Amino acid sequence: MESATLEAVLPRLNEPAPDFQALTTHGLKRLSDYTDAGKWVLLFSHPADFTPVCTTEFVAFSRLEPEFARRGVQLLGLSIDSVHAHLAWTRDIAENLGVEVPFPIIADLDMKVAQLYGMIHPGASATSAVRAVFIIDPKRVLRAMIYYPLTTGRNMDELLRVIDALQTTDAHGVSTPAGWQPGDEVIVPAPATTEALAMEEAKKAEYDYKRWYLRYTRVP
Repeated sequence: MESATLEAVLPRLNEPAPDFQALTTHGLKRLSDYTDAGKWVLLFSHPADFTPVCTTEFVAFSRLEPEFARRGVQLLGLSIDSVHAHLAWTRDIAENLGVEVPFPIIADLDMKVAQLYGMIHPGASATSAVRAVFIIDPKRVLRAMIYYPLTTGRNMDELLRVIDALQTTDAHGVSTPAGWQPGDEVIVPAPATTEALAMEEAKKAEYDYKRWYLRYTRVP
């Protein structure tokens, strides 16, 4: 019964991301406001305002917001705090750390969005969202999700790398190898039939060929 309940609550990769309407520091917003406008969305939760690890993350997200925007990505934060707490915290960050937070933060006091996205893990906390990240494409399809413990801050450069990898996959129909960075070689999909295998074997010279199932190439 427990596993069935979790299956019903947790969103799944390559399925539609649950839409929602929520009060934010930028007013009432829907997820579809952004995806319908052709944007990717990086929805992320943090345990609480006015906490040290979360503050370092918001500073890092804010400083890299132009890089996310350059990739067509809208940042959207969330915690189980009020909009007034969010506003007071972001003002404190601006006044004392010199960083303006440019993206909306969802006030999720009723936990509706957190429950919708499986951000509440009772083993970590019954009243705080864990550090979750959901990357949603412009078709409102959930493309990646990552969970972190309460004590571990996220690496924003890695989140940018994941977005670059997803966008490269979409643009060129390829996969990306371990540790891939923009400009590195990508992986050509392996042939799935005997006929396709024979055809691809004849094109070895076109690839950085390792094995029939592992062929690298470069994309613009």
